[in-house]
Amino acid sequence: MADNLGVLQTLWRAGLIAPLRPDKYLRMGTAVRRVGMTATVGFAIAAQRCPDRPGLIDERGTLTWKQLDDRCDALAAGLARLPGGTPKTVAVMCRNHRGFIEALVAANRIGSDVLLLNTSFAGPALAEVVDREGADVVIYDEEFAAIVDRAMADKPDAVRILGWVDGSPETLTVDRLIDENAGRRPEPSQRKSDIILLTSGTTGTPKGAKRGAGSGGVGDLKAVLDRTPWRAEEPIVIVAPMFHAWGFSQLLFAALLACTIVTRRKFDPEATLALVDEHRATGLAVVPVMFDRIMDLPDDVRNRYSGRSLRFATASGSRMRPDVVIRFMDQFGDVIYNNYNATEAGMIATATPADLRAAPDTAGTPADGTEIRILDAEFNELPAGETGKIFVRSGTLFDGYTSGNTKDFHDGFMASGDMGYLDTAGRLFVVGRDDEMIVSGGENVYPIEVEKVLAAHPEVAEATVLGVDDEQYGQRLVAFVVLGGAAGVTPDDLRQHVRDNLANYKVPRQITVLDELPRGSTGKVVRKDLLDLVD
Repeated sequence: MADNLGVLQTLWRAGLIAPLRPDKYLRMGTAVRRVGMTATVGFAIAAQRCPDRPGLIDERGTLTWKQLDDRCDALAAGLARLPGGTPKTVAVMCRNHRGFIEALVAANRIGSDVLLLNTSFAGPALAEVVDREGADVVIYDEEFAAIVDRAMADKPDAVRILGWVDGSPETLTVDRLIDENAGRRPEPSQRKSDIILLTSGTTGTPKGAKRGAGSGGVGDLKAVLDRTPWRAEEPIVIVAPMFHAWGFSQLLFAALLACTIVTRRKFDPEATLALVDEHRATGLAVVPVMFDRIMDLPDDVRNRYSGRSLRFATASGSRMRPDVVIRFMDQFGDVIYNNYNATEAGMIATATPADLRAAPDTAGTPADGTEIRILDAEFNELPAGETGKIFVRSGTLFDGYTSGNTKDFHDGFMASGDMGYLDTAGRLFVVGRDDEMIVSGGENVYPIEVEKVLAAHPEVAEATVLGVDDEQYGQRLVAFVVLGGAAGVTPDDLRQHVRDNLANYKVPRQITVLDELPRGSTGKVVRKDLLDLVD
């Protein structure tokens, strides 16, 4: 009873439960029955709650919630009427725009599984994933046509549909299917639709993690709303990639709360600040490197925008730079919320602005309903301050990989794949992936420790440290740095800087200066690209 009361209080505070006319609630309930309790049910609900309010603003203009819902229905009807019948799996390779959202919602409504593809995929990786997941329809942006053609070369029967076009192509498009099926609704699906989110795949082929409609549920929603000040029907700018678990979750939360979704196809730091001010957005969803790019803008450019409407700027997906966190909050207010998420587990921990002021590199405290344990190799729980494997238990754990494999579990807790520790205040600190820890000459080294020292050098803008095989020491450290401005520091200078601050075995044997670090669409450094540069 107390738990139910807590949920109601949270939903009321966020405005999700509001004093609406009874007929609106009846229509909202009818919409839920019509489309089913799918992952994207929020779009149908929002269309009944506030049909004439802006639902989506992208580079093609504004769609009201009703217009967006009608377009999703029309596309769903069109997909179900394809010559091969209702597709089993619809692959989506689109940037952030209406075509992505319409494809996602439409496929969800007809019971098709939805495979969200990374827009950074090269042909071989895309071919492997599409073949493994068995996609029979692929919806993609015109700019990815050559990649899709190569990946689908041995699948001549797969239907290809363009989600975003710059001209007037003769091939099948999302817009054409919507126009041809305007006013139609799909038949209710008897099949459960899964959303297949891909892991980052920075070191190998991404795995598909299935998230059903029931993953997380009201408990997950409450955990988010208790930590982050979302409010119903207020605009949010989402520039985090929507194909990734983080951007995808922010999209679904926005729909559930009928928050106007403001987005653009490609991230631009100044354009993002402009969107926040223009639409008086109270929320901003990014990946951490986007904070870096915003703070890299010249002061006179950044100072043109106030960001005063922001109540939260929320990020996840990779480590945040402590110096950037503090500089952003000093300029735009204490609005950053750092989220430690996993594709397989949903939200694990959140750092509030107060947490970040106290410890700018923390991942925060466990989300409500989530337990975190730090375990050693023998699964013994470690005390505060000691580093071990991070294990989590919650109601949002995934349904398993599409390969049939799963994560490591112990006593109901799932291994997140990361190493970290808890401090005495219960805050979590992530020191790296469990496969990133290296043993050099018998000594354990966590690359993040060396990265922090390198990044603290006044002439270093960014640094990444990796371990590579070494005949003499087992493994050795190599570092890749991006220098700031007209820096004159040398690799030898940087090695001495590390030696002055850390033990000798933590000094990288090789330091390579790059113009920029290779990153995927989610902002994570692509380690396998760096390994190709090692001598």
